[in-house]
Amino acid sequence: MIAAGTASAPAAGPPHFVVVGAGIGGLVAALLLAQAGLAVTVVERQPTPGGKMRALASEAGPVDAGPTVLTLRTVFDEIFAAADARLADHVTLVAEAVLARHFWPDGSQLDLFADADASAAAIAALAGAREAEAFRRFDRQMHDLFAAFDGPMMRTAAPDPAALARLVAQRPGLLRAMAPGLTLARSLALRFRDPRLRQLFGRYATYVGGMPGQVPALLGLVWRAEAAGVWRVEGGMHRLALALARLAERRGVRFLYGAEVRQIDIQSGRVAGVQIAGGPRIRASAVVFNGDPAALRAGLLGPAVARAVPEAGVRPRSLSARVWAFAAATRGPDLAHHNVFFARDPRAEFADIARGRMPRDPTIYLCAQDRGTGRDSPIGAERFELILNAAPLGPGPDDGDDATCHRLTFETLGRFGLRFSDLPPQTALTTPEGFATLFPGSDGALYGRSPQGLMAALRRPRARTEVPGLYLCGGGAHPGAGVPMAALSGRHAAAMMIADLASTSAFRPAAMPGGISTASLTMAADRSLSSPLSEPSSRPGMPGRGAAIPPTTSV
Repeated sequence: MIAAGTASAPAAGPPHFVVVGAGIGGLVAALLLAQAGLAVTVVERQPTPGGKMRALASEAGPVDAGPTVLTLRTVFDEIFAAADARLADHVTLVAEAVLARHFWPDGSQLDLFADADASAAAIAALAGAREAEAFRRFDRQMHDLFAAFDGPMMRTAAPDPAALARLVAQRPGLLRAMAPGLTLARSLALRFRDPRLRQLFGRYATYVGGMPGQVPALLGLVWRAEAAGVWRVEGGMHRLALALARLAERRGVRFLYGAEVRQIDIQSGRVAGVQIAGGPRIRASAVVFNGDPAALRAGLLGPAVARAVPEAGVRPRSLSARVWAFAAATRGPDLAHHNVFFARDPRAEFADIARGRMPRDPTIYLCAQDRGTGRDSPIGAERFELILNAAPLGPGPDDGDDATCHRLTFETLGRFGLRFSDLPPQTALTTPEGFATLFPGSDGALYGRSPQGLMAALRRPRARTEVPGLYLCGGGAHPGAGVPMAALSGRHAAAMMIADLASTSAFRPAAMPGGISTASLTMAADRSLSSPLSEPSSRPGMPGRGAAIPPTTSV
């Protein structure tokens, strides 16, 4: 790790790659590029890696203040394997038997489980046999949708709309499950009679930054990512980011923390380097931008790269959030690791958000970081992260001040019988304004472009941009929001860069660090990005080595 004041630009010579941002996507891209024998520098404006996967200090230890749910573990198993490492040697993961515990204002409660039969039995006890059978049909259909779109959509760097259309045409059952023309809220209303189940499964739209009344029914498949298994990262989700950063360092990646890229330089029509605010210019053969693509569009990294991202790739904006991260002792209902306390009326809640208002009756997600499968209930202070959905910043003022949020949050939980020994100070709250400051150009939106609209997933920017030498990764790029999706985006970017480098004659005379020439680079790419991490490129004129495969939607 290098402090900002001591950085120097690499000497001219072999290809050198710069990753702007040390979020999960940037960490994965840097790791896989270094594993292929390339020189990589990561520039991160914060003092630690992780991006949105951040942690704050508390009396009980670091408490997560970002993503809390790890799904699709195989994505990370594959990435660590591609770097000749084992995920289990770097973080401790515990499979949660209870996916989430759900509470309603009428006093009813429902656990959903990693075992589908157990979930169906719990739903039958809550709402009757008919609703349990409706759940089974929903679960089967979403399983089929997820399996169908996993490879050709989420795990490919460049989804082909025509190929996706042919896939659906060949399997009419997929079209019925997709329910084209229906929103997720409407499709759930046709599936379930019980309004609690409609509310519960509609909430999965918020996992990718949308509202159930605006996103397509197709996004019901987000449920299947969680149904396939939820893992707890011992010590907090930020441990996963730290593990990736440490492994990348061992593979030779240079990290520059506390440094902000002010401009991506262009020479002769392609990326040539980055300019650090108050620091040096770093030469770069190519740059991976691991930030919100809207920042490029807004010209925050220089006018020369603003055209890299189309307006349709960044707008409309996704949801933001209000996030509490703190430690306290508690009394009240028994908590699982993941818990949801539902609002009385989801339509009123989302109507407020659509108007840019703080919901008067919010749904509150609560992660009890020190609870879960295999753990006894903590004694004394334990760590909590609370998340309330919110609108991104807009042209009008937000009427929700911090004091109002504090009152609404803890009065709402109090109505469920949940009380804390010490209420957190308002400094424990991150607001949409706070997220906009942490992630410039984002407007506080946490998931990039909104998923509303049937074609929204295909409008997200891809790894390879219109600016030669500039690539994208992160939750704002394809395949979308969520921890595994951000990781996949980093893998796509690395594979595209390796493929492009191998096909660019300008680089061929150069030698890679450690004596790896570009003649053997594609062999290194095949070795470290092998199936299921790479496949022949479908781009005309591109060689058939190192392009991202793929295996997965926005989760």
